[in-house]
Amino acid sequence: MTFQTSSESKSVITVRHLNYYFGQGDLKKQALFDINLDISMGEIVIMTGPSGSGKTTLLSLMGGLRSAQEGSLKILGQEMRGASQEVMRQVRKQIGYIFQAHNLLSFLTAKQNVRMSLELHEEYLNQDMDAISTEILKTVGLGNRVDYYADGLSGGQKQRVAIARALVSQPKIVLADEPTAALDKKSGRDVVEMMQALAKQQGCTILLVTHDNRILDIADRIIYMEDGRLAENPNSAALVH
Repeated sequence: MTFQTSSESKSVITVRHLNYYFGQGDLKKQALFDINLDISMGEIVIMTGPSGSGKTTLLSLMGGLRSAQEGSLKILGQEMRGASQEVMRQVRKQIGYIFQAHNLLSFLTAKQNVRMSLELHEEYLNQDMDAISTEILKTVGLGNRVDYYADGLSGGQKQRVAIARALVSQPKIVLADEPTAALDKKSGRDVVEMMQALAKQQGCTILLVTHDNRILDIADRIIYMEDGRLAENPNSAALVH
């Protein structure tokens, strides 16, 4: 396992001299400082670091959920700085998102929550979306829970539904923000191993933000953020042993 950045020709995420600010005028505060990073196709990268270090801000920029302000941010070859809302929407359709709070709709079943992700993609509208949704729920071990509403699922099961929803449309990139934070050790481990297996099967790239030292070994590479900067982590060797 290696640490920090690597430059590869097959980068799906390329960041150069990226700065980001919150607020305006006297209240303007810099959150990200001169970020340079390449993430390659099929790579599983974990980003770790203290709370408030800018990890979620960087993840939201990479996901097209915020607009890049200074520097260059290319996602799947598309420059995101200055991109139109339509371009950002098209990029977002190629990204799967997994959040700490699984964000399931409680009035829908597991299958319906997953199906919603497919309905955003025209190429699936003429396919059997119920069958596709059911199949991926079986893959994450929820074949007997497809018609359960979210409130009838445990925390680990809800997060499995969230993984199925993120991966069902076979996105090129999956961004996960603290996906194990609300789970016990075994559930958290199961969840990231499922994510890892599905992503490897589909050939997609994963960027996962976490404070959970128990899952660092699934990464191909670990990057460390501190005070809005990518930094060398003096304890990185200890984290993975």
